[in-house]
Amino acid sequence: MRRTPQLLTCALLLFVGASAALGQETYTSGNDDYMLELPSQTWKVTPRSENAHQLMEFIYGERSDGFLRLRKEVVEASASLSEVARREQDLKLRYLPGFVGGKEERFAGRLNGITASYEYTNAGKPMAGRIYYLQADNRTVYTLHFTARAEKLMRIRTQTDAIARSFRLKQ
Repeated sequence: MRRTPQLLTCALLLFVGASAALGQETYTSGNDDYMLELPSQTWKVTPRSENAHQLMEFIYGERSDGFLRLRKEVVEASASLSEVARREQDLKLRYLPGFVGGKEERFAGRLNGITASYEYTNAGKPMAGRIYYLQADNRTVYTLHFTARAEKLMRIRTQTDAIARSFRLKQ
């Protein structure tokens, strides 16, 4: 009986040590009111200016090894996530060279949603994309859009899923 608290303490210390060893880092946005966890130190946060807005991008080593763009969208209250995904595919993605749409799947995390995958080519190299559409409320959708060389994106799939699962709004 007496060893149980000691075992729990040891287990907790091992868990904290493992998290630190994995290099997990929490990123908090300055103005978009969200937080997410980057599962390894290979992910780097880089600022990018677009028009008058300061956006953050996340790069896994090199851009072709993994790249994340995160956007907040205001949608019609009656729009489903599938409709939002189809609209993006029709308006933006289908014009990529060699575009091939993939399947849509449900996704569960701190914010629930769907994922949509696709493939395309860039400079003759096979590329892939995976977009997480996360529903914050009936009018707000956050999109986590990952792209990389096709084989690289498959290798970091557990990390992209972990980032999307960790995504949460600031309180």
